[in-house]
Amino acid sequence: MATGHTDPQRRERILSATLDHIAAEGVAGVSHRKIAARADVPLGSMTYHFKGIDELLREAFTRFADHVVAVFEQRLNAAVSPEQACEAVSSLIHELSDGPQRDLILTHELYTLAARRPEYRELTRKWMIRSRQLLERHFDAETARQLDALIEGLTLHRALDTTPHDRKLTSEAVKRITTA
Repeated sequence: MATGHTDPQRRERILSATLDHIAAEGVAGVSHRKIAARADVPLGSMTYHFKGIDELLREAFTRFADHVVAVFEQRLNAAVSPEQACEAVSSLIHELSDGPQRDLILTHELYTLAARRPEYRELTRKWMIRSRQLLERHFDAETARQLDALIEGLTLHRALDTTPHDRKLTSEAVKRITTA
């Protein structure tokens, strides 16, 4: 492993290790020592790159939100008609709910933190705005807000249910919101 200034990826490794650690043990388990060990960096790198745990968590969760928004963007940018946009929303729900368990855990760890701490609520608010802006490329603002909530809710229900609903039910829910 490179050290010091010859290790330009150290900060990125720390952020990745933070997200991995949160997915494995939760936000409550985050410490400089644990993250440094997971990232395989000297403990001093933590305070060199981040002013404290809050800055580390905010940047790690911002990176995660950027990842999810990129998934939204990829799906929604491919749609060129209202029907394709509806199909993209259904695909998002299934992709997110069937995706890595890590992403589901990270989402809910962030939501729990945001419910407790206003500075993280702002991070989730910005994430929701970005998601809705992507949806608003295809739907009016009210419909985009409803679809954003539907995506969150159905993703959670599909991911946690022992017998998740099928694509037909998802498509019907999207249709009801978009044709109401």
